[in-house]
Amino acid sequence: MLSGWFSIFIIFWVLILVGSFAIGGFFMFRKFLKRMPLEDGKSVLDWEEHFVNETRDLWQQPEKDLLEDLVSPVPELFRDVARQKIAGKIGELAVEEKRPSITEELVIRGYILATPKRDHKFLKKKLAENKIDMSPYQHLF
Repeated sequence: MLSGWFSIFIIFWVLILVGSFAIGGFFMFRKFLKRMPLEDGKSVLDWEEHFVNETRDLWQQPEKDLLEDLVSPVPELFRDVARQKIAGKIGELAVEEKRPSITEELVIRGYILATPKRDHKFLKKKLAENKIDMSPYQHLF
């Protein structure tokens, strides 16, 4: 028979493992759902990739730097996913509006539309740090 402290340790370790698997499974399932095709045959991730590739040559270095600065508060583990999602939304807006290039206004608007409302406080803080006027975007917040 196991001693009391060792049994507690094993039970604690089992709970940690089950919790870790549950959290990992949740995020894997969300990724799986995003890969599921929509009515048009493309998934959400396919469309993001399409718009990023479609507008790749429209990006100038200042806009790339701005996007990189805006996603800097995102934890590094999730930063690539966030950058891809936001760039996809920016590309979608650029294609819909037939823009000749990506502008600062388009980057900020795309960022607002691509991120959940709970993350807008980080954007507002970054815009204030960069001394960018938020008044044209208030209706999007």
